[in-house]
Amino acid sequence: MTDEHFRMSSHRPYLLRALVEWINDNGLTPHILVDAGVAGVQVPPASIKDGRVVLNIAERAVVRLSIDHEAVTFSARFSGVSYPVHVPVSAVLAVYARENGQGMALPDDIVAAEDAPEDDLQSDEDAAPTPPDDTPPKQGRPHLRVVK
Repeated sequence: MTDEHFRMSSHRPYLLRALVEWINDNGLTPHILVDAGVAGVQVPPASIKDGRVVLNIAERAVVRLSIDHEAVTFSARFSGVSYPVHVPVSAVLAVYARENGQGMALPDDIVAAEDAPEDDLQSDEDAAPTPPDDTPPKQGRPHLRVVK
Protein backbone atom coordinates (compact mmCIF):
# COMPACT_ATOMS: atom_id res chain seq x y z
CA MET A 1 0.00 0.00 0.00
CA THR A 2 1.28 3.48 -0.79
CA ASP A 3 1.40 6.51 1.48
CA GLU A 4 -1.24 8.18 -0.68
CA HIS A 5 -4.38 8.97 1.32
CA PHE A 6 -7.83 8.82 -0.17
CA ARG A 7 -10.31 11.36 1.09
CA MET A 8 -13.52 9.58 1.97
CA SER A 9 -16.94 11.04 2.65
CA SER A 10 -18.20 11.24 6.22
CA HIS A 11 -19.22 7.95 7.80
CA ARG A 12 -21.68 9.65 10.19
CA PRO A 13 -24.75 9.76 7.87
CA TYR A 14 -24.27 6.08 7.02
CA LEU A 15 -24.10 5.10 10.69
CA LEU A 16 -27.09 7.31 11.47
CA ARG A 17 -29.26 5.74 8.74
CA ALA A 18 -28.17 2.21 9.68
CA LEU A 19 -28.96 2.71 13.36
CA VAL A 20 -32.36 4.24 12.61
CA GLU A 21 -33.17 1.31 10.30
CA TRP A 22 -32.02 -1.20 12.95
CA ILE A 23 -34.19 0.44 15.63
CA ASN A 24 -37.20 0.55 13.27
CA ASP A 25 -36.68 -3.10 12.23
CA ASN A 26 -36.92 -4.08 15.89
CA GLY A 27 -40.24 -2.27 16.30
CA LEU A 28 -38.79 0.41 18.57
CA THR A 29 -38.85 4.22 18.48
CA PRO A 30 -35.69 5.97 17.20
CA HIS A 31 -34.58 9.14 18.98
CA ILE A 32 -31.61 11.36 18.21
CA LEU A 33 -29.66 13.47 20.69
CA VAL A 34 -28.69 16.77 19.08
CA ASP A 35 -26.16 19.46 20.03
CA ALA A 36 -28.38 22.52 19.57
CA GLY A 37 -25.36 24.84 19.57
CA VAL A 38 -24.09 23.63 16.19
CA ALA A 39 -24.61 26.12 13.36
CA GLY A 40 -27.61 25.27 11.21
CA VAL A 41 -29.67 23.45 13.85
CA GLN A 42 -33.30 24.53 13.54
CA VAL A 43 -35.50 23.24 16.36
CA PRO A 44 -38.07 25.00 18.54
CA PRO A 45 -36.10 26.97 21.16
CA ALA A 46 -38.44 25.76 23.92
CA SER A 47 -37.35 22.15 23.27
CA ILE A 48 -33.67 22.87 24.02
CA LYS A 49 -32.41 21.90 27.47
CA ASP A 50 -28.78 22.40 28.50
CA GLY A 51 -27.82 23.07 24.88
CA ARG A 52 -29.20 19.75 23.68
CA VAL A 53 -32.48 18.42 22.36
CA VAL A 54 -33.86 14.90 22.00
CA LEU A 55 -35.96 14.35 18.88
CA ASN A 56 -38.32 11.46 18.20
CA ILE A 57 -37.81 10.60 14.50
CA ALA A 58 -40.23 7.66 14.29
CA GLU A 59 -42.30 7.61 11.09
CA ARG A 60 -45.50 8.04 13.10
CA ALA A 61 -44.11 11.18 14.80
CA VAL A 62 -42.70 13.10 11.83
CA VAL A 63 -43.61 14.08 8.27
CA ARG A 64 -41.20 13.77 5.33
CA LEU A 65 -38.20 12.42 7.26
CA SER A 66 -35.02 12.72 5.21
CA ILE A 67 -31.55 11.65 6.33
CA ASP A 68 -29.00 12.58 3.67
CA HIS A 69 -25.26 13.25 3.75
CA GLU A 70 -25.75 16.77 5.07
CA ALA A 71 -28.72 16.83 7.43
CA VAL A 72 -31.74 15.24 9.07
CA THR A 73 -34.86 17.14 8.03
CA PHE A 74 -38.54 16.68 8.80
CA SER A 75 -41.62 18.43 10.04
CA ALA A 76 -43.09 17.61 13.45
CA ARG A 77 -45.51 18.96 16.01
CA PHE A 78 -44.18 20.60 19.15
CA SER A 79 -46.89 21.53 21.67
CA GLY A 80 -49.45 21.11 18.90
CA VAL A 81 -47.70 23.45 16.46
CA SER A 82 -46.09 22.12 13.27
CA TYR A 83 -42.41 23.07 12.99
CA PRO A 84 -39.83 22.38 10.25
CA VAL A 85 -36.73 20.75 11.75
CA HIS A 86 -33.24 20.84 10.24
CA VAL A 87 -30.32 19.12 11.98
CA PRO A 88 -26.89 18.96 10.34
CA VAL A 89 -25.48 15.42 10.62
CA SER A 90 -22.50 16.89 12.50
CA ALA A 91 -24.88 18.00 15.28
CA VAL A 92 -26.25 14.48 15.92
CA LEU A 93 -24.50 13.17 19.03
CA ALA A 94 -26.30 9.83 19.45
CA VAL A 95 -29.08 7.58 18.13
CA TYR A 96 -31.01 5.28 20.46
CA ALA A 97 -34.28 3.44 20.99
CA ARG A 98 -36.63 5.16 23.45
CA GLU A 99 -37.90 1.90 24.93
CA ASN A 100 -34.58 0.36 25.99
CA GLY A 101 -31.82 2.93 25.34
CA GLN A 102 -30.06 0.66 22.85
CA GLY A 103 -28.07 2.60 20.25
CA MET A 104 -24.79 4.42 20.09
CA ALA A 105 -23.04 7.75 20.22
CA LEU A 106 -21.85 8.76 16.78
CA PRO A 107 -18.07 9.06 16.55
CA ASP A 108 -16.47 12.20 15.16
CA ASP A 109 -15.21 12.07 11.60
CA ILE A 110 -11.61 10.98 11.26
CA VAL A 111 -9.42 13.77 9.94
CA ALA A 112 -6.43 12.75 7.82
CA ALA A 113 -3.10 14.04 9.14
CA GLU A 114 -2.60 16.40 6.17
CA ASP A 115 -6.05 17.92 6.75
CA ALA A 116 -5.63 18.47 10.50
CA PRO A 117 -4.64 21.91 11.79
CA GLU A 118 -0.93 22.06 12.58
CA ASP A 119 -1.52 22.79 16.27
CA ASP A 120 -3.42 19.48 16.56
CA LEU A 121 -0.42 17.49 15.37
CA GLN A 122 2.34 16.55 17.80
CA SER A 123 5.66 14.92 17.20
CA ASP A 124 6.71 12.08 19.47
CA GLU A 125 9.12 14.41 21.31
CA ASP A 126 6.27 16.86 22.07
CA ALA A 127 3.84 14.19 23.27
CA ALA A 128 2.77 14.41 26.89
CA PRO A 129 4.16 11.70 29.17
CA THR A 130 1.89 8.79 30.00
CA PRO A 131 0.17 9.30 33.37
CA PRO A 132 0.78 6.68 36.06
CA ASP A 133 -1.75 3.84 36.24
CA ASP A 134 -3.26 5.09 39.50
CA THR A 135 -4.65 8.30 37.97
CA PRO A 136 -8.30 8.22 36.90
CA PRO A 137 -8.96 8.44 33.16
CA LYS A 138 -9.96 11.79 31.70
CA GLN A 139 -13.69 12.32 31.41
CA GLY A 140 -15.17 13.70 28.20
CA ARG A 141 -15.90 12.70 24.64
CA PRO A 142 -13.71 9.87 23.34
CA HIS A 143 -11.71 10.52 20.21
CA LEU A 144 -9.45 8.71 17.81
CA ARG A 145 -6.13 9.94 16.53
CA VAL A 146 -4.56 8.83 13.27
CA VAL A 147 -1.10 7.38 13.99
CA LYS A 148 1.37 6.73 11.20
